[in-house]
Amino acid sequence: MATVINLAQGPVEIPAYHQVPETAHELDWADLVTLDLSQFEEPGGKARLAKQLQEAIQKIGFFYITNFGLSQEQVDRQFAIGKEVFRLPTEEKLKYRAELEKGGYNGYKPLGLRVSIWDNTEIFNIPKFIHAYERPQPEIINQNRDEIENFARHIHDHIVGKLLILCAIILELPEDYFLNHHRYNEKSDCHLRYMKYHHRSEEENQALDNVWVKGHTDFGSLTLLFRQPVCALQVRTPEGNWRWVRPYPESITVNLADSLDFWTNGFLKSSIHRVVAPPSDQRDVDRLGVLYFVRPEDSTELKPITSTVLQRLGYSNETDTSAAGITAGEWVKARVAKGVAKENKPRSEVEEQAIIGGLTAKYYD
Repeated sequence: MATVINLAQGPVEIPAYHQVPETAHELDWADLVTLDLSQFEEPGGKARLAKQLQEAIQKIGFFYITNFGLSQEQVDRQFAIGKEVFRLPTEEKLKYRAELEKGGYNGYKPLGLRVSIWDNTEIFNIPKFIHAYERPQPEIINQNRDEIENFARHIHDHIVGKLLILCAIILELPEDYFLNHHRYNEKSDCHLRYMKYHHRSEEENQALDNVWVKGHTDFGSLTLLFRQPVCALQVRTPEGNWRWVRPYPESITVNLADSLDFWTNGFLKSSIHRVVAPPSDQRDVDRLGVLYFVRPEDSTELKPITSTVLQRLGYSNETDTSAAGITAGEWVKARVAKGVAKENKPRSEVEEQAIIGGLTAKYYD
């Protein structure tokens, strides 16, 4: 049933959301592990899932999860809300613009900030629902706050929490080790994201060699992408090849990010991925996404941890001390600010970018 929201400019309906058909093309798909989270509470389930997750980490760093406790109807409602947020007039959306140039990520990112050739992404980030992050929101979000908050808190408490426990088990650490650095009520840059890639013309795609976002790693611990069937995401294999990530039914696609990489000296490797132009039968479709970004508490230092597993495998000695003394909050803010900084050359030509201290971000063709 459609929800009617009374805005100053008149009532706005949120109709049911229906995903577009999948591509008919058979692409060079990545072979990803699938973790069935319904096994988590079963006898021996955590150990089995941890073993699967370790396999995923060794292969490519991307994996699927299924049976995560949210219905397809609940997921589609978030797509529906996100779609209506982006349908708001530009002047209304700009009232909630994020302070990106200062490293602030919460709120609206308009089109055209990141590259010299037109940047085709709109983003709306909703921070954790705690007092420290209270901020004005569009009425569409205000009127659906309870539903959005329940969705985001379920992700954090019942999906992310399980994945962080599995990471601790892999490293033979106490199960709550990473949980203690990702507490919901503490300040961190975890957020729910609505994201819209506007489709491009053939001329624009040709000018970009069909690459919309260069290969990169994410800022935090984990990124969760709810299934949507417009193919554009590719993951880089250890051999340096690009593989398409298939929209697996009723799944979330998950990838590891920088903080876990820093903490484990590269054992839990931050996954390299990019966004490219969709296949020809989806080129004229806007690509709407619902994502959840997991980031450690702001005060957490990004220094390697002590683990018997890392010691056995030779990851215990620091090979790169550039993250020493830098906190998760500082890393995120610096990466966000650099992401919209005006460079001397377009992002498509940038291979490495100084971020903070001795830390850099690398970009891949």
